[in-house]
Amino acid sequence: MHQICEEVRELLQKLVRIDTTNPSGNETVAAQFLEQELGKDNFECEIIESKPTRGNLITRLEGTGEGPSLLLLSHLDVVAANPAEWSIPPFEGAIKDGIVYGRGTLDMKGMTAIEVMTLKLLKRNGVKIKGDVLLAATADEENGGFNGVSWLLKHHREKFMADYVLNEGGGASIPTRSGNIFTVNTAEKGVMWFKLKAKGVPGHGSMPNTAVNAISPIICAVEKLCSYKPEIVYVPTVKAFLSKVAEKNPDLREPFEELIGHPEKSMQILDSLASRGEPLAEEIRPRIQLTLTPTMLLGGVKANIVPSECEVTFDCRILPGQSVDSTLSLIRGLLSDVGLSELGLEFLQTCNGTESSMQTVLYQTIVDVLCEFEPNCTVTPTLLCGGTDSKFYRVQGSICYGFHPMHTEPPIDGKYVRREHGIDERISIDNLVFGTSVLYETVKRFMT
Repeated sequence: MHQICEEVRELLQKLVRIDTTNPSGNETVAAQFLEQELGKDNFECEIIESKPTRGNLITRLEGTGEGPSLLLLSHLDVVAANPAEWSIPPFEGAIKDGIVYGRGTLDMKGMTAIEVMTLKLLKRNGVKIKGDVLLAATADEENGGFNGVSWLLKHHREKFMADYVLNEGGGASIPTRSGNIFTVNTAEKGVMWFKLKAKGVPGHGSMPNTAVNAISPIICAVEKLCSYKPEIVYVPTVKAFLSKVAEKNPDLREPFEELIGHPEKSMQILDSLASRGEPLAEEIRPRIQLTLTPTMLLGGVKANIVPSECEVTFDCRILPGQSVDSTLSLIRGLLSDVGLSELGLEFLQTCNGTESSMQTVLYQTIVDVLCEFEPNCTVTPTLLCGGTDSKFYRVQGSICYGFHPMHTEPPIDGKYVRREHGIDERISIDNLVFGTSVLYETVKRFMT
């Protein structure tokens, strides 16, 4: 175990030191490093670039063909990090008090290292697998995956498709007084990023009656969309999540049962839970409804000029089962009296929400393995409000789970801090070992 600990730790450190900030990514360098590491165990890898420097690595351990295929998926790009904000340089891969610091340690080079180690161990231990185990480390997830998984499935589908996919988005524990609740991401919301644009007639700010102010219709549109009360919907994943959490925490059993039984009272119930200091209340809100969030506003050039142009950008997230088309019809209806025909509408990115069944052998294997490693734990499916590359595979028919097994890191000043995309992103070496151990056992058991 000591050797595995040192190997996965060193692998992650070296990955962190390769700056793959997206844009522009430069993932090819990281892919070439992984090719060398996997080559030490005689894996044959292929690096496919969607564009120069945007490399995607693929390799596989072949099975007998008697069982389904499984893809261990990760992405090599990371979001930007401002060194001035960090206590340790973000691309140094430094270790302090048993913790590896660096951009990507959680999102998601830590899981890349765990998946690479899992594949190596399967081969070293001579595990006789019934189906192929693939490993893909891809580009561009942080910018939508259009130079990564989306492109690969369009141009090299036969190399990257699998029946099952394990990816990011779940696996972390939720600590409770009666034990940990481990999450498995089985669903994620869809995306509608769009701009509303208005045009007017410029004029002097002191004579507004002689001009047409482009800001006014944008203000009306923002007010309309932000005041909308969406329908409350409990998708299967969220219902199961509430039930599992209630089993572990009797204090939440009654309010969670009431949420499912009386959805029309959801906001009132969640307000009550929030007032009691229950952190899950704010986690549940966006998971039971469509959200419409203005994120950027641009208009005007000078204090004394009535602006002739103004635009607002919205981040809209839709639940599985709520289509982009139906949501567009909803938005048009909400803005009908604002004069949507006079507003320009531009889509930046769209995709429907996705959800995978929990009724599979792989999901049950995850539950069984976690409960063997930690007998007092509970395992629950979760819905992700953000997006991952799993969405591209789900629409192709693959069963996808977000599963990066790890314990929640110790709290800072009594509070649990989420560090994905944040300052001083980090993962403990203990979690690297735990994640490798759980993932290896899960894959081995499922594939044999």
